[in-house]
Amino acid sequence: MKKLLFATVLISAFFCFTAFQCNENEDEDDFENEKSEISTMQSQIINLANSSICNDTTICKYIGFGSKACGGPKSYLIYSTSIKTDSLELLVKTYNEQEAAFNKKWGIISDCSIVNPPTDLICENNTCKAVY
Repeated sequence: MKKLLFATVLISAFFCFTAFQCNENEDEDDFENEKSEISTMQSQIINLANSSICNDTTICKYIGFGSKACGGPKSYLIYSTSIKTDSLELLVKTYNEQEAAFNKKWGIISDCSIVNPPTDLICENNTCKAVY
């Protein structure tokens, strides 16, 4: 009887360990997949912003980009009105929300320093540049 009880406990412990091991691997996969999606979106947004040009008929702008775990933007994205700014701004809003949710879900920490926005924007060689 004791051997049967011991075997049952041992088998149960094995299955519990295996189940938790799978959950840890799934969590790690979820983390990496979500991180990859956010990184891909970040690259697309940066490429779109970098495709903008400035000249006499466009305006240079900036928008808070990314989400620090403590709150606030990670940086400021510089772009001009030569591109579809509504689309860019919506992408950035979505990206910021997804990164904030990712940070909260996975317990991401960051420094809580405040990133200051540019004090001015200038057009130099058809590219918007931030002045700090």
